[in-house]
Amino acid sequence: MTALLDSGFLYATADKSDRHHKTVIGLFATLSDDLLLPTTVLVEISYLLQARLGHDKMRLFLQQITNSSIQVEPITKGDLPRINALLEQYRDAKLDFVDASIVVVAERLNIQKILTVDQRDFRLIRPIHCAYFNILPQK
Repeated sequence: MTALLDSGFLYATADKSDRHHKTVIGLFATLSDDLLLPTTVLVEISYLLQARLGHDKMRLFLQQITNSSIQVEPITKGDLPRINALLEQYRDAKLDFVDASIVVVAERLNIQKILTVDQRDFRLIRPIHCAYFNILPQK
């Protein structure tokens, strides 16, 4: 199986003071899934790491991704209409672009598993390729 990575999940792996750190590190140790990192998440997590933990931590993260088996998945121009439709559909919930892009990648590649600490948005969204997402870690 394949799982998509979200920014909050990745951030929690890097920040030992994050309240989700132990949970996500433990989950990482048990995963056998192929991991996919949307480019939008790569940009967001790089920004967050640099802003909150510093430039060195951000560079270390990029080095770790480079040396890992994690695959990076681009967002295509063809994804933009669906991203925009999700942003419109869930505008009252203030769904953000990155989360919408994760949903679209999941739909395009038929992926049901998302590694995230942001349960609210991904439980709210009804994807077109499955009834609901399998979100880890579970609360």
